[in-house]
Amino acid sequence: MSQSIKLMVGNWKMNGGLAANASLVEPLLDGMSALSCRSALCVPAPYLAQMQHLLMGSSVDLGGQDVSAHDSGAYTGEVSADMLRDFSVRYVIVGHSERRQYHAESDATVAAKAQRALAAGITPIVCLGESLEEREAGQTEAVVKRQLAAVIHANGHCISEIVVAYEPVWAIGTGLTATPEQAQQVHAVLRSQLQAASTQATRISILYGGSMNATNAAELLAQPDVDGGLIGGASLKATDYLSILKAASR
Repeated sequence: MSQSIKLMVGNWKMNGGLAANASLVEPLLDGMSALSCRSALCVPAPYLAQMQHLLMGSSVDLGGQDVSAHDSGAYTGEVSADMLRDFSVRYVIVGHSERRQYHAESDATVAAKAQRALAAGITPIVCLGESLEEREAGQTEAVVKRQLAAVIHANGHCISEIVVAYEPVWAIGTGLTATPEQAQQVHAVLRSQLQAASTQATRISILYGGSMNATNAAELLAQPDVDGGLIGGASLKATDYLSILKAASR
């Protein structure tokens, strides 16, 4: 069962600047006033204060891009869930493929991060996905189910409070995109796994992340188990992002 109101999340990754952020957000907010989808922007931590101010009073929620697996302490450079909450952060991305690949984050670490976010009242956007090698070996289902199982195991009692994002690693920043059929197939597997874990699984949005753009958004979002999108590069251009949001509002 797909959520009727789509959730669209922009992930700026390590991009932005004080002036650039302001010039991007202004037309976005103007163009979004007539749209019906839910929306959030996940921005680099140094810009949380600026974005809290810019988004105040709008329908766009603020999101972080990562959170520490620890509550506080001697973890230089880490950002805790309570720190994010101080800036009215509603969502935080955990387990993005770039964090798993470049920072060697394990399934257990991702589960712990989701746990910290939930304890602070922040919704974790839990990212799952297989590499091209894993897909070609027929391991897609096993990989995403393993990744999700770790999060369910650590957060079983409140698993219905998370958001899941399926992001095939081979389709991130490559211009390649899973076909609508490929996306739907994996989303259906994840939906079934969540339903087995929670009687309230219908509340959980499952987003597609992996080179969703203005051209392919409508077809991907039309799939029965695709509840929205996690948008990377296209969220850095107001016109492109608004086109995607319009497709999600139909």
